[in-house]
Amino acid sequence: MSILAAIAVLALLIVVHELGHFMAARLQGIYANRFSIGFGPILLKYQGSQTEYAIRAFPLGGFVGFPGEDDEEMDISADDPNLLQNRPLIDRAIVISAGVIANLIFAYFLLVTQVGLVGVPTFNYQAGVLISQVAPESSSLVAQKAGIKSGDIVTAIDGQDLPADKSAIKTLMEKIQLAPQKILNLTIQRQAQTLQLAVTPELGADGKGKIGVQLAPNGELFKKKAGSILAALTGGAEELQRVTLMIFQGFGQLINNFGETAKQVSGPIAIVAMGANIARSDISNLFQFAALISVNLAIVNILPLPALDGGQLVFLLLEAIRGEPLPTKIQENIMQTGLLLIMGLGIFLIVRDTVNIVSG
Repeated sequence: MSILAAIAVLALLIVVHELGHFMAARLQGIYANRFSIGFGPILLKYQGSQTEYAIRAFPLGGFVGFPGEDDEEMDISADDPNLLQNRPLIDRAIVISAGVIANLIFAYFLLVTQVGLVGVPTFNYQAGVLISQVAPESSSLVAQKAGIKSGDIVTAIDGQDLPADKSAIKTLMEKIQLAPQKILNLTIQRQAQTLQLAVTPELGADGKGKIGVQLAPNGELFKKKAGSILAALTGGAEELQRVTLMIFQGFGQLINNFGETAKQVSGPIAIVAMGANIARSDISNLFQFAALISVNLAIVNILPLPALDGGQLVFLLLEAIRGEPLPTKIQENIMQTGLLLIMGLGIFLIVRDTVNIVSG
């Protein structure tokens, strides 16, 4: 059931994205003859009065088709003002951008629901840093020799108190890393006892000090709900801003450190597995998970790459600059190349993630 829930989330987000394009066209009176979820061979379809609705074999996205985009004959005159290619630039830009806008709006209301009904996971920090694990005997023995145990809370180092916020871990780590082979005095809270322990960090291969422990924030996680509708709307906006900033930071890391960060890029299989784990532990957290994926989908689609919405907006920009569109053949070749690359990347990620899950 958890896997089905995660798949349903991904499918819903694709539908929302394509529905944005579709509704933006229909509300402007623009013809749309195809609404497809997935690519490749049709598995299931329904022919409406104007539009063919279809589910296709490869669930790596979807598309809205417009008359005149392929080689099929159409019953509509080529100079019909309601054909997409005959509309002003602004009308076409609205249709192309509508999928991204739909995903952002949907993410916002998912986060409003999370904030208002479920609550946002919030950490209640307490003073100090938790020693979540001491390294096993096969590794560094510094912490063990000093008498440090899992579950201890370091409340001060060399007389400097560790505050009740997320900076405490950074402060403790820096003190240890900058003091290889130097004695550090730790104040430890162990249940009802307060202990003073001396520890001498050993010199690591990177030239930094280490004592062989895993650190975690001291405190407890709880879900904080909004107290009113206005608070939920405001909290949803704040969460959307936080999630969007986090995703942009992720893209920045991908650009600056591609070799390492690229290994962490997830495909559909890994995303479904992640969603299934979330649903299995607490299905209410799927709201936040869906919002995160929805914002991701919006940002990826607005990138100026062929076959994505951002790539089509680049074509419109070039048309505005040149005073006429690029030749159709050039646009088609660029879009088809981009589509093949994206599908190739999608298939690679599916295979890689499947192998990782099976071997893991």
